[in-house]
Amino acid sequence: MPKTSARLLALLSLLQARRDWPGALLAERLEISPRTVRRDVDRLRELGYPIAAVKGPDGGYRLEAGSELPPLLFDDEQAVALAVALQIAGTAGAGIEEGAARALNTVRQVMPARLRRRIDIVQVTAVEQSNQQVDSTVLMTLSAAVHAGEVLRFDYASSGDAPPRRVEPHHLVTWGGRWYLVAWDLDRADWRIFRADRVSPRIPTGPRFTPRDLPGGDVTDFVASRFRGSDSVDWPCRGEVILDLPAAVVAGFTPEGVVEEVTPDRCRLILGSWSWPSLAAAIGRFDAEIEVVGPPELAAAFAHLSRRYAAAARLPRQG
Repeated sequence: MPKTSARLLALLSLLQARRDWPGALLAERLEISPRTVRRDVDRLRELGYPIAAVKGPDGGYRLEAGSELPPLLFDDEQAVALAVALQIAGTAGAGIEEGAARALNTVRQVMPARLRRRIDIVQVTAVEQSNQQVDSTVLMTLSAAVHAGEVLRFDYASSGDAPPRRVEPHHLVTWGGRWYLVAWDLDRADWRIFRADRVSPRIPTGPRFTPRDLPGGDVTDFVASRFRGSDSVDWPCRGEVILDLPAAVVAGFTPEGVVEEVTPDRCRLILGSWSWPSLAAAIGRFDAEIEVVGPPELAAAFAHLSRRYAAAARLPRQG
């Protein structure tokens, strides 16, 4: 029979793996008697783990949420995933950077050497770190209102001395390194997207509401369409070109496009925009030869811009 400490850890691991465990099945998995299972459950309760007895023909146990956070037990994959997530959390601009760093240090200290080596080679660097710092209390307030489905009142920094906004909050999202609240504006009878760093919530929240259907049904498509200036889920203009640049270089500057390698030094770029000239201009920012695959409207937009740029390049007449 394994030692008591090892047996308790094995029992705790099983209880975390599924919601309900029949006592007989726990005894079978641990190769101990049902009486020993009962004693070990009592020991875990004394350590602060809220384990409830499940009624039924077989009886059993369930690990529930408690009022305090007891020691946790993770398997190898969970521990590595947690460490990587904590590194990413430190770049989110959510006001939790210090807490994430301390939590990562705590997790790393108790890891066995084999796992420390795995997470030490995964170093996350924020190439485009959030330039917006949001008070974590604000994020928690917004998230709670979304979860509870309660009307939210808040002052908005860009509104000046205007009355507080009244909205039905639906989603808290990140986009381009910023946090946003997607909500139905009750006073304007329309959907709005608010920057979270400009929101100052007023407490308490208002009455509960029945969630409305978001246009298109998908929050990702909705937010993307609003930021591109269109209510459709796709760009009104989309074209395809071949650029004389490596795919890795182009992909780093077009997260909204599709980039495919043609050769090590050439790539295919599929990109959208709100007009053909704006699409041509977006592609023209790359210092490389361009081959237009289609459609003809994109080629015409390049010709249009070339004439405009040629005129702009003419030296002004000397008076």
